[in-house]
Amino acid sequence: MALGGNPVFANNKNFKETPAGYRGSVNGGADTMSAQAQFSAQQLQDMYSKPSANASQTGRMTYDDVIMKTVFTLTLVLVGAALGWMVPALMWPGMIIGLVLGLVNSFKKEPSPVLILAYALFEGLFLGGLSGLLEGVYPGIVVQAVLGTLSVFLVTLVLFRNAKVRATPKMTRFFIIALSGYALFSMINFFLMVFNVTTTPWGINGMNIPGTNIPFGVVIGLFAIGLAAFSLIVDFTSIEQGVQRGVPTKYSWTAAFGLTVTLVWLYVEILRLLAILRGNN
Repeated sequence: MALGGNPVFANNKNFKETPAGYRGSVNGGADTMSAQAQFSAQQLQDMYSKPSANASQTGRMTYDDVIMKTVFTLTLVLVGAALGWMVPALMWPGMIIGLVLGLVNSFKKEPSPVLILAYALFEGLFLGGLSGLLEGVYPGIVVQAVLGTLSVFLVTLVLFRNAKVRATPKMTRFFIIALSGYALFSMINFFLMVFNVTTTPWGINGMNIPGTNIPFGVVIGLFAIGLAAFSLIVDFTSIEQGVQRGVPTKYSWTAAFGLTVTLVWLYVEILRLLAILRGNN
């Protein structure tokens, strides 16, 4: 992204630099004057009287583009989730293929709508299978997780729109360090679970903090949700800068993909936190 963080934006220079096609130059001004000389006064007057072209007409990305494509990708996530809910076994291919497609899309220089939509569908299969399994153990947990995800999204959006929170370079550097530490912890915890080093289904997250009845997962889960919420702020910042700098409209797919990745991450973190809390009761 413009300031770092989500690799979907960080690896795309279009969200960091003004596209060459929209930069002015001395020669460009001279060419324009030469072209104007070829028109009559009336023709020039007619041209100037016409309304200015909007961003969509000039092939630049708009907020509407991002919103529509994000709705499209999230709709496919829901379709995949419905299939995964009905057939829980689809969770595993959904997780593996979704992870692969997520990495491919994150590091592609040019967005591929087909691959982005495929990611949304397979990620939905994973979310649907996981949600169905946890719903069977903890009834009502999926509704709580969905409401929690929507609440965090709306709060961060309102704070961003009102300029209450901004992804400053200093905060973003801290975010990257914290995110790297969390990623390392998650990897270690995953291998501990795979090799049955821990006795809890959530690994270290399911173990209580010494001297308390509070699982590590509660503290770590709140920390992860905070990271995901700040990731949304950085995503919003990247999209805002992309629109202001007039990046081509095709990159609205990149923006939609980035938002979808963050929302999926946020939902999984909230779902896991709720499962740990419900399991500790």
